[in-house]
Amino acid sequence: MDLQLLFYIAGKHLFSRLKQSLVAALGVTIGIGMFITLSTFMTGLNGLLDGLSLDRTPHIHLYKEIGPSERQPLAFSAAYADDLLLIHSIKPKRRQSRIASATSMIKSIRSYPEVRGVSPHVRSQVFYSAGAVDLNGVVSGIDVAEEVRLFPLEDYIVAGSTDALKRDENAIILGHGVARKLSTDIDGRVQLLSTEGNRLPLKVVGLYQSGLADVDDTQSYVNIGTARRLLGERTGYVTDINVKLYDIENALPLAEHFASLYNIKAVDIGTANAQFETGTSIRNLITYVVSITLLVVAGFGIYNILNMFIREKMNDIAILKAIGFSGREVKMIFMIQALAIGLFGGVMGLLLGWGLSVLIDHTPFEMEALPTITTYPVNIAPIYFVIGFAFAVVASYFAGYLPANKARKMDPVDVLRGQ
Repeated sequence: MDLQLLFYIAGKHLFSRLKQSLVAALGVTIGIGMFITLSTFMTGLNGLLDGLSLDRTPHIHLYKEIGPSERQPLAFSAAYADDLLLIHSIKPKRRQSRIASATSMIKSIRSYPEVRGVSPHVRSQVFYSAGAVDLNGVVSGIDVAEEVRLFPLEDYIVAGSTDALKRDENAIILGHGVARKLSTDIDGRVQLLSTEGNRLPLKVVGLYQSGLADVDDTQSYVNIGTARRLLGERTGYVTDINVKLYDIENALPLAEHFASLYNIKAVDIGTANAQFETGTSIRNLITYVVSITLLVVAGFGIYNILNMFIREKMNDIAILKAIGFSGREVKMIFMIQALAIGLFGGVMGLLLGWGLSVLIDHTPFEMEALPTITTYPVNIAPIYFVIGFAFAVVASYFAGYLPANKARKMDPVDVLRGQ
């Protein structure tokens, strides 16, 4: 088998019908290019949406749950031990939101090898007061250094910085919506009024904008010591513990372990964001279905072009066989044509996909709710280019196999007799 001769004949066939060859390659190019573009854009968009929610969500959230007592007073009486007790309209038990022995609990949790870090919070309902305006909201007292290390808080600070919050216990970072309603800005003054009646004047050192209006209209951050002072509590007072892990897959078993060990409510990130993850899965499924459809359509384009080649080249095939070319060699000629179309179209598809992805990545995307996002999100990951090119080659091979096998079995006598 003279491969050089087979490549020469395959090239002659391709260039003799150059327009048809380019159309087939163009189908592959567009299919691969659109696959890469769609994949990079959709995964980038999913990454943005995940970041808006999941990056700021602790892998495990520990807190005291408000609810009715699991055992009512009648259950403690031996006189009713064998009776079926039905108690209606049970009211929640008055409990403090404070986590008992929070300091030792945090120290214990940090000792787990799966735990990346622990951020204690002091959360409370407050009123923001500036002049004659009072707004209802939520203040979170945080360990600034630990919060910034574990969660992308600084990515959502649109003015000021967290450094001032770390240094000054009379400082506050306001949600963008709160600041707008209070008509205040950096270096402005605002008073916090707790539900216990304590009032604390603070200086605005930063503005926070998450892109979620419900959060930005109520949320603010202060130093954890400031939050305790506002509530009149001592050192060690904690209402929430946020845990960040090295591997998110450990969230559920560790949450169950902590809930049992510390007798506390523990919610893992999967439970807290079940609906959000469902939406992400559906978007990914749609992306994969559309992408695979594009690739399959490109493969059928190659198949149709090669079928047309064989019909037009029946005389050539008959002559090749008549002068001594075996069926295997004839098949190889058409397989070379199919792979040549696939390789050329695949390379051009990679360039097209890369160019469109870069173009989208540099396209301005301006939204008031997302000030930190300036361009459309694109995830230019090498894996999509590898998948696209591999599919171009594989699809070309299978698209060319059936027509090439048909050419291999063709009887030259039957073809020449019909001329």
